[in-house]
Amino acid sequence: MTRMVGDGTSLGPLELFGGRWGIGDASRPDTHWVEFRPDGLHQHEPDSEGRSIPWPRIMTGVRLTWGKHSWSTNSRGMYTLKGTVAGRAGGWMHLTLRHPYEDQALRFDQHERPYRAVDALRLESLMRQLVDEGRPQLLGDPEWVGRAVVSLTGGKNSWITSRALRRAVTGAVASADPADPAGPSDPAGP
Repeated sequence: MTRMVGDGTSLGPLELFGGRWGIGDASRPDTHWVEFRPDGLHQHEPDSEGRSIPWPRIMTGVRLTWGKHSWSTNSRGMYTLKGTVAGRAGGWMHLTLRHPYEDQALRFDQHERPYRAVDALRLESLMRQLVDEGRPQLLGDPEWVGRAVVSLTGGKNSWITSRALRRAVTGAVASADPADPAGPSDPAGP
């Protein structure tokens, strides 16, 4: 049984606020953050209506970086000895889009709370896997995201292998997917 999630539930920079999932601090006015909507991503920006990116445009290259400027974030970022993201300058979600092909960097302002490095890596891996599977629109379903986040949060805050990261995300996707309404199938057949 999946536990209920409420505002403030988070996975690294991803947080539920006002019933909406977004990357970055949506609680403060005049911040940059990226909202997961049913139709795609929406970049919120101060003094602007923002911009939207439909789910079908998103392809490979999803990654998170940390720093004030998108062009100076070629590395994955700096992390503290306690396993949290170092620095408070903000972050970027990098995407490669199609029709037309272009690289995009969506800015987000960090929350006051520190982000565990393992949570940021799990979030990035979740987004990558859904894009690779052709199912990024699942990120626009708040209930689905809530179930995935519950499955991915917690645990030891230590560096993890790529294999362990894939296994954790694959398990979270499976646990977030709704159960088959027909019920379990009989392996013996009819």
